[in-house]
Amino acid sequence: MKRSARPVSWLTAGEEFPALNQAWSADDAAPGLLAAGGALDVNSLVRAYSAGIFPWFSLGQPILWWSPDPRMVLLTAEFKLHRSLKKSLQRFLKSPTCSVTFDTAFDQVIAACANAPRDGQSGTWIVPDMIAAYSQLHQAGHAHSIETWVNGELIGGLYCVNLGGMVFGESMFARQTDASKIALSALVAFCKAKDIRMIDCQQNTQHLSSFGAREISRESFVAHVSQQSSRVNPEWVFEAHHWNEIMSTQTEPLL
Repeated sequence: MKRSARPVSWLTAGEEFPALNQAWSADDAAPGLLAAGGALDVNSLVRAYSAGIFPWFSLGQPILWWSPDPRMVLLTAEFKLHRSLKKSLQRFLKSPTCSVTFDTAFDQVIAACANAPRDGQSGTWIVPDMIAAYSQLHQAGHAHSIETWVNGELIGGLYCVNLGGMVFGESMFARQTDASKIALSALVAFCKAKDIRMIDCQQNTQHLSSFGAREISRESFVAHVSQQSSRVNPEWVFEAHHWNEIMSTQTEPLL
């Protein structure tokens, strides 16, 4: 049985985050909740992600900060490129009307993610304040978009946060079959080419599990983030040869 809500730390703008062991546990009403309040400026977001913390809240709520234990991650070496997706990707790459780009339509991607329907959800956590905050983070060079195009039309994509050798996945959308999966495949290929070994997935979902994502302890996650986030950010340019990082590996059957 979940315990009733207990007090949560309230932050002022610029205040340090509480220790991660203050986050609500699996027995609490909102596992992983660490703090509320504060600000969504670039400095606060960089400090949060560097410490294994991320914001997540709905319209009408205060800013809520989370650090769940365990943490869902995708180790790029464990990425499962299913046979059906590999065939779809091969067709995509052969077509002169299809392409994948990085950082050419960040505002369009985050807006599409905010408006994408989610199973079991009537609203979105990508509220206007979050869109504004991550647009600023993008301008600062820490938030990036991956876009999937067909005939000049944006059909899918995702956005993420990058600190050194660490990537934090945020949200995806698709307007055609496999469009977001192709964007994810491109992100994994890029990360492998840049020796980025982990992509944070935040929450456990069956969809992410099907690609090889799994849970690790918060302690292990934070240790990896601490080690990797101090690296120099890679240049976010996707090149055709990056596909070799995943296309040449053994594929997994569709679960």
